[in-house]
Amino acid sequence: MLGYELLKRLKELGIDAGSRDPYWWPNSGSFEVVVGAILTQNTKWENVEKALNNLRSALGTIEEEKILKLPQKELASLIKPAGFYNTKSFRIQKLTQNMLDEFGSFTAFKIKPSRSWLLHQKGIGLETADSILNYACYKDFLVVDAYTAKLLRFFGYEFESYDVLQEFLSDAIIQNLGKIYDLYGKELPLSQIYARFHGKIVEFCKEYCKGKEQEQRVKALLGEF
Repeated sequence: MLGYELLKRLKELGIDAGSRDPYWWPNSGSFEVVVGAILTQNTKWENVEKALNNLRSALGTIEEEKILKLPQKELASLIKPAGFYNTKSFRIQKLTQNMLDEFGSFTAFKIKPSRSWLLHQKGIGLETADSILNYACYKDFLVVDAYTAKLLRFFGYEFESYDVLQEFLSDAIIQNLGKIYDLYGKELPLSQIYARFHGKIVEFCKEYCKGKEQEQRVKALLGEF
């Protein structure tokens, strides 16, 4: 139930996760999200945007073949604002090449993506894999992250692993789909509900989970669960 109540209260607060893109992540459904999911590791989204803008300026559009044609040093230079640029440039090109070798194209991968395959790729962990699956492939995977865990800790919820936290919130969403449709005034794909839910958590935490007295501020805004 907590997952639904949290989504409801975030929505009632006007936390926006759908105006820039129906799936919150900019340019969702595109290969650019795959690149962005790696770039966002251990950095702020503002830095990712700078790196993506550099890539767009250099390439026009961020596509598999264009990424692979770049010398790794040039790719690293372009994504430097995102930090760890040598490691990330290697991971981006390695994942891209493996995706083309295994599936032929991102479009083919998107039709029937594999979480286990992603998790076997160098530098791809649970959060990155699920970001690709949800925001790039529109599949039913709820991304949970440090913000999610931090927010729930304020209300006394601790989870032993990523998967346990993900299942806890996902189950609550699935069990309350009818209420969520009423909340939005229409039926939405489960993948989109997950995307917006995670987006609302991130946007809320970026605004309110900083500085002093975070827990008091959060509880004043969201109430108790």
